[in-house]
Amino acid sequence: MLFSGLPSSSEPLHIPDGFLNWWVSLICWVLAIVGVGIAIRRSGKTLGERQVPLMGVLAAFIFAAQMLNFTIAGGTSGHFLGAALAAILLGPWAGILTMTTVVAIQALLFQDGGLVVMGANVLNMGVVATLVAYGVYRGVLELLGGKKWGLPAGGFVAAWVSVVTSAVACAVELAFSGTSPLTVALPAMAGIHALIGIGEGLITVGALLFVAAVRRDLLEVTGPAAGGMRWAIVGLAIALGLTLLAPLASPHPDGLERVAEDHGFIETAQGAPYEIIPDYVFPGIPNEALATIVAGLVGTLIVAGVAFTVALARRKAAS
Repeated sequence: MLFSGLPSSSEPLHIPDGFLNWWVSLICWVLAIVGVGIAIRRSGKTLGERQVPLMGVLAAFIFAAQMLNFTIAGGTSGHFLGAALAAILLGPWAGILTMTTVVAIQALLFQDGGLVVMGANVLNMGVVATLVAYGVYRGVLELLGGKKWGLPAGGFVAAWVSVVTSAVACAVELAFSGTSPLTVALPAMAGIHALIGIGEGLITVGALLFVAAVRRDLLEVTGPAAGGMRWAIVGLAIALGLTLLAPLASPHPDGLERVAEDHGFIETAQGAPYEIIPDYVFPGIPNEALATIVAGLVGTLIVAGVAFTVALARRKAAS
C-alpha cells in the first residue's frame, strides 16, 4: 500500500488524513458546508421530476466510472472525476449534491479519502469542480452561439478545467498546510492533472454524445420527464456493468499519490480509524477480482440509493 488508508487504485484528488493541518481542514469544512447548504436550498427550486431518477443514476455512473483508472505518462494513472458531467446534466446545484454524495460515501464506506479532510475533498471535487465546470460549459456555449459542436467542445473544456482547478485547489491546501511548498505542489499537481483532464474530457464528451443520441431532453435542465424511470433503469444497469471492469483498472498510482511520492510527503498520510470495505475489496471474498467487483456493485447501488433519496427529498420539499 502506497497510501495508508488509500487503495492503490484510488480516485484522483482524494486527500488522505495527514496531508492537511487542522486549521486548513476546518476552513475547508466551513466552505464545503456553505457550498452544499446553498446547493440544498437552491436545488429545491431547480430539481424537476426527471432529475430525481437521473441524479441517482448519474451518481452511480460516476462512482462506477471512477473505479476504472487509466494509465497516463510516467507510470501515473488518472480517473474520471465526473463533476462536469453532473453539472451539465443536472445543473450546478443538483450537480454539487451528486458529487458530494459520491465523495462522502467513498470516504465513509470505502475509506477513500480521509474523514478529517473530507470537507476539503467535498469542496474541491464537489463544490469547486462542479461550479467551475458549469460556468465554463455555459460560457463556451454562449461563445459558440449554438453551433452543433458546442456540446462536445463545451463538455471537453469544462471537464478539463474542472480537473485542473480541483488540482490547483488541492495544491493550495497542501501549501497552506506546510505539506509541500506552493512552488512545488502547484506545477506538479497542475501538470499531472492537465494530462488526466484530457481523459476526463474525452469520457465526458463520449457520455454527452450518448445522452444526446438517446435522450436529447436530458441536456436541458427543464426538459420533459417522459420515460424517465425507464431510462433510469437502463442507466443504472450500465453503471453496474462498469463495475465488472474494475479489476482491469491501472495499477499505477494516481496523480496526487504520484506527486506525494515524488516530493516526499507520502509518509504523512494517515489510515482510517475503521474499515468497512477498504481498498474497494469486499471483505470475506478470497478472490480479489471478485471481491473488487462485489464492492463496486454494492457501492454503486448504495450511491444510487442515497442520491435518489436526496433528490426525492428536495423535490418533495419544494412541492
